[in-house]
Amino acid sequence: MNKILNIVPRWVPALILMIVIFLFSSRTSNELPNFGGLDYFVKKSAHGIGYGLLALSYLRALPNRNYKLAWLLAVLYSATDEFHQSFVPGRHPAATDVLIFDNLGAMIALFIHYWIFKRNENYHQD
Repeated sequence: MNKILNIVPRWVPALILMIVIFLFSSRTSNELPNFGGLDYFVKKSAHGIGYGLLALSYLRALPNRNYKLAWLLAVLYSATDEFHQSFVPGRHPAATDVLIFDNLGAMIALFIHYWIFKRNENYHQD
């Protein structure tokens, strides 16, 4: 029982982010803000940032800092979210969101984390 109580709180950030992503992707196209000439950039950046944070939250929850699994879970959730959007009026799934923006967001966030972690690890070994 104690092991479960130690594991569950580590997953809370990932669950919160998954709910937030689901709620944003549940909004119809009419409910989404329009950022004018920057609309594409803002929305695709939000994809990258959101899935980067999700990948980091998975990394926190997984044992032994499993970077590959954190990345895979983020990309798989992205794919299910795009499928979910196919049921939302005015929205459509886009493979490019999964394969480019969400994937890159997760990879970049995990790379930065790895780089900082390894750098700090090497610094403390000196």
